Amino acid sequence: MSSPALLAAQGTFSLSEQEFLETVFEGDVPQPQRLWVKGALREELTQILGHKPGFLRAPFWRKDNTTVWVLNEIGKTKPITTGVVVKRAADGADRIASVKVLAFRESRGWEVKYSFFTDQFKQLQRKAEGGLSSRIDGISGATLSVKALKKQAEAALLLNAAADT
Repeated sequence: MSSPALLAAQGTFSLSEQEFLETVFEGDVPQPQRLWVKGALREELTQILGHKPGFLRAPFWRKDNTTVWVLNEIGKTKPITTGVVVKRAADGADRIASVKVLAFRESRGWEVKYSFFTDQFKQLQRKAEGGLSSRIDGISGATLSVKALKKQAEAALLLNAAADT
């Protein structure tokens, strides 16, 4: 965890990781867990991201049927930090409940942090053959940021499924 002053110097933060977790879990934040990203999972994650993941263990927070993944992905040249909330439905399917941009460090493409864009991810699942279950409309001038968030959303769904095995 970084100090708020350091975070502010590194990019535009709309919400700290801790604030996001407290909002999602209504103040009762569970202890973080870690998922080892190796073998077939690492290979599949590499396919989604288009590069090897920059981590060996992915932290996540889970309480009941709600799991939060905080992921970083490069937009054009700098990382975008996103919180992805995944809920397990009664039918056992994992669906995205929400996507929130926690930190945006790029000079362009910042529109992805607004709900008019992130609300498109709600209720999406990961298709068996890969990809998200519905098309995400892009934003003119924010193509790389849009791609980064799509990768993060699909990665969170993959990691969520792997955390149960």
